[in-house]
Amino acid sequence: MKKLYERWLLEMWNGDFELAHDLVTPGFTGHWPGREVRGPLELIEVLRQGHEPFGDVTVTLDVGPVVDGDLVAARWTFAGSYEGGLPGASTAPGTRISFSGHDLLRAEGGRIAEYWVISDGQTLAGQLGMG
Repeated sequence: MKKLYERWLLEMWNGDFELAHDLVTPGFTGHWPGREVRGPLELIEVLRQGHEPFGDVTVTLDVGPVVDGDLVAARWTFAGSYEGGLPGASTAPGTRISFSGHDLLRAEGGRIAEYWVISDGQTLAGQLGMG
């Protein structure tokens, strides 16, 4: 489980989006605040959308992963250079941003079946001048 999560965070979230086909179940469900994501193709699209406004993205593991049976929990940090294009953002392109979040995942048959994320959107919005 630890290795599965490390591939999820440190490889897939750092840009190898196609790994979703190997790491998640066909019936994968991701729970983002206000949004449900189903299957590897929708997950890949969410990853692309999340990375699009940023360059030099690095996602690091801060705490964990903590494994309990088929569940994994961890804390991470997303950092990158804002490249522009987000409606309402007043931060100049090139500005470095970073924010943290927490993951909870449930595995099934050696793959991730379900995902819940909580991230510090308030810090991100403030850094982007959206407050």
